[in-house]
Amino acid sequence: MEPWNLTGVSEFILLGFSKEPELQTFIFVIFLSMYLITVFGNLLIILATVYDSHLHTPMYFFHSNLSFADICFTTTTIPKMLVNIQTQSKVITYAGCITQMYFFLFFSGLDIYLLTVMAYDRFVAICHPLHYMVIMNPRLCGLLLLVTWIISVLHSLLQSLMVVRLSFCTDVEIPHFFCELNQMVQLACCDTFLNNVVMYFAAVLLAGGPLAAILFSYSKIVSSIRGISSAQGKQAAFSTCVSHLSIVSLFFCTSLGVYLSSAATHRSHSGAKASVMYAVVTPMLNPFIYSLRNKDIKGALKRFLGMAIIKGTVVTGLKSCL
Repeated sequence: MEPWNLTGVSEFILLGFSKEPELQTFIFVIFLSMYLITVFGNLLIILATVYDSHLHTPMYFFHSNLSFADICFTTTTIPKMLVNIQTQSKVITYAGCITQMYFFLFFSGLDIYLLTVMAYDRFVAICHPLHYMVIMNPRLCGLLLLVTWIISVLHSLLQSLMVVRLSFCTDVEIPHFFCELNQMVQLACCDTFLNNVVMYFAAVLLAGGPLAAILFSYSKIVSSIRGISSAQGKQAAFSTCVSHLSIVSLFFCTSLGVYLSSAATHRSHSGAKASVMYAVVTPMLNPFIYSLRNKDIKGALKRFLGMAIIKGTVVTGLKSCL
């Protein structure tokens, strides 16, 4: 990325959340804790899905991919922030900033598209239960996953290349804890009209489109559930959607809050604080929402953890005998 930089800017300053030195240790501990919970929680979901044959279904296939995306999503931002706090440096290189922005856009987009595919999966499962395994066959699941990756790659590449063409002057301070696209565009000292057009058009198309698809899927799901005669059948059908609906609501509501906050208060720390909700808190809560509301996941986790404990005990016993 470095050869594209024609502005002479070699680094940016990530201002983070606060300039108060006494708060840095507190911020470090909080974000380190949330990052570790996110990584271990989502990793457990992935391992349980891989090792438990009961979870080898389309729904859990997409869920494990969502967990992987969440781990990568938080890894693009949190470790760099923690290193900056530890080293008492707020500097990030130009190439590092562009790279961080690219992967943040990529994995946040992947999250959105996976949530959309998961809504389609629930639509097929509830509205066409007899044909579910025929429609959601391994080939279609793989194709849907491939499409989500391709769209994410193209979108993040487009936005990154649009930022690379910008010129930056003396103001290199980013009032955020990572290189956020909107903040980067605001820092530029050249015409950013085209960037804003592309940015907002992509937001409407690539975020509004999936949201519309999710709402359409759930409108059909609600219609189908209302047609079920027994109350027990309605509850069973709706219970399969609760976890996904909770994550969708959390992700899109917090994302909308971030953009409304940044639009109301430009160049302030409020946008950074609001971003924590969808960039850190949502990925951290995803495994808890799914494991607490889902009997299959809870059962798989108990079996997986029980197997891991037994293996650890056996290995320890063998070592002591030797």
